Amino acid sequence: MFKVPPISSARLPQLLRAMPKAELHIHIEGSLEPELIFALAQRNGLSLPYASVEALRSAYAFTNLQSFLDIYYAGASVLLHEQDFYDMAQAYLRRAAQDNVLHAEIFFDPQTHTARGAPIETVINGLHRACADARTELGVSATLILCFLRHLSEESAFETLEQAQPLLDKIVGVGLDSSEVGHPPEKFARVFARCRELGLHLVAHAGEEGPPAYIWSALDVLKVERIDHGVRAVHDAALMQRLAQERIALTVCPLSNQKLCVFPNLADHNLGQLLDAGLAATVNSDDPAYFGGYINENFTQVFAATGLTARHAYQLAFNSFEASFASNADKRVWEHKLKEAFERCVEHDD
Repeated sequence: MFKVPPISSARLPQLLRAMPKAELHIHIEGSLEPELIFALAQRNGLSLPYASVEALRSAYAFTNLQSFLDIYYAGASVLLHEQDFYDMAQAYLRRAAQDNVLHAEIFFDPQTHTARGAPIETVINGLHRACADARTELGVSATLILCFLRHLSEESAFETLEQAQPLLDKIVGVGLDSSEVGHPPEKFARVFARCRELGLHLVAHAGEEGPPAYIWSALDVLKVERIDHGVRAVHDAALMQRLAQERIALTVCPLSNQKLCVFPNLADHNLGQLLDAGLAATVNSDDPAYFGGYINENFTQVFAATGLTARHAYQLAFNSFEASFASNADKRVWEHKLKEAFERCVEHDD
């Protein structure tokens, strides 16, 4: 591991913004800014229950995960055509490039759209085309992870997998998201077993609002490779030890955690505790249009609130590349760029 030299606190925010990084926990529907929601609604001849962009943005006041999801699904209702999905993904990828994201693994929720009559081909083809263009136009590598909505039935998940099967060459894996409490991972054991047979990578949301037991189940029943969120792992010492020993990455989303009251104050966030315990934690933006910041805002705000250092910054960025589903060759290139970014910062540090 690269030995990180000391970097002054004054220069740390600049380093956080400039360092290369991967984003492994981004819901593309959650990147849909109010301006684009209104533009798509107008293009598609839809009316919204908000008078203006400002009125919609002011409605982004959440008390828990469910109150967020209610408005999240309402925003997604403007997505009807392949170009809509392309435009949404392109807008996120351009923003990610500005934050020096070299690789993004993008979650999408097909059931949200097929329930409204949008064919799954429309969803996947639009998103995939934006990912392909991002590599050539922005220098950003991007892949797709199809997420099953856990508040829906196992049968619905199987139907979605069947619909997606002709398009599996355009996705890298599957995940599990939506309302966590009351929907344990075991509910989708057979679906994930089938996805594993199909050669897909597996991830799942666990331990955000749900208990550490959900993380155990995601690992042992679903056999996932990464845990999305996972911050409640700190309440189970044996689980913490296992996550550290097996280098199972946690895709942590600080501003989301604060906005949804997982941690009332960002200063209380346990990101540093996870890292210091040897866990492969990463920083991500989750639903940035709704939670007040893209990936660089997550980095700068949680570091300012908790006093994390340049050593933590390097580890988080390194973890994000290592935990990705990219090729080893790409990982080595990105990790070299990360090391160079830190060396440049040291050269200019007073």
